[in-house]
Amino acid sequence: MKKLINSPDTVVTDALAGMAAAHPSLAVDLENKIIVRAGGPTAGKVGLVSGGGSGHEPLHGGFVGYGMLDAAAAGEVFTSPVPDQMLAATKAVNGGAGVVHIVKNYTGDILNFQMAAELAEDEGIEVASVVINDDVAVQDSLYTAGRRGTGATVFAEKIAGALAERGGSLAEVAAVVAEVNERSRSFGVALTSCTVPAAGKPTFELAEAEIELGIGIHGEPGRTRAPLASVRDITAIALDAIGADIPLTGDLLVMVNGMGGTPLIELYGVFNEVDRYLAGPDVRIARNLVGNYITSLEMQGFSVTVCRLTDTLTELWDAPVDTPGLRWGR
Repeated sequence: MKKLINSPDTVVTDALAGMAAAHPSLAVDLENKIIVRAGGPTAGKVGLVSGGGSGHEPLHGGFVGYGMLDAAAAGEVFTSPVPDQMLAATKAVNGGAGVVHIVKNYTGDILNFQMAAELAEDEGIEVASVVINDDVAVQDSLYTAGRRGTGATVFAEKIAGALAERGGSLAEVAAVVAEVNERSRSFGVALTSCTVPAAGKPTFELAEAEIELGIGIHGEPGRTRAPLASVRDITAIALDAIGADIPLTGDLLVMVNGMGGTPLIELYGVFNEVDRYLAGPDVRIARNLVGNYITSLEMQGFSVTVCRLTDTLTELWDAPVDTPGLRWGR
């Protein structure tokens, strides 16, 4: 294992300390491993909290800031945060209007966020929890009952964050998270495994000319292993799977996401194929992201996420945002 770390035991706290040093707009509680906006909660504003295992950066800490999350809880690598972390994050962002938990559909996240919500409500904080389960690749995996939560998380955090900044109510902010999830689908592909620092060896093995179709962000198996093919053929497989689940028509928000080890020259090649695939009179890629947004350490591969936009969702997507991971309009 060759990694730029001091120790597997300190990799998360070292990274969190580095985030705090690099971004004065953030405040980091190293004891609880939570990242919040500096300056405390905004009175009367709905708070947005998410979180999950580390190793997926910039998700979630890189999306804390104006127009997105108010706080993120960081678990150990590929491991859910514990309820105490989520409770601390919830209390830190409570401005009196309630808090929305955006929860990816992984068993540990679901259980721990549910417990944190119950503890917060015991302290008088109203919490609305919404589960993201946009991955069409498999129905159940090593970590989930039902579909995994992946790329739609970025869309939900951005769009809900914009609505919260505008003064949306707890019910309205939770509803737009659910709407984005319902209108979004994702599919991922791995060319290589990754190495969790504490394990010191690759999570799984792929032959030199073999790929995993439908991979999860923790290295969970996908639909099938297949021979390496052209980017055109691989992208078509991903979009065929997405298109079998939702209509690929109208205005679309498309994210081509790198898994951590894929260079931009290849990601733009994927987006070129997405653009070719979706060419037609009744479909338009109205907005897009290309880059690393939900990673799996140094895994080579990509995921595609598609959201069917409405005028309101487009307006909220375009609203100003200022976070380490996304920034425009300010």
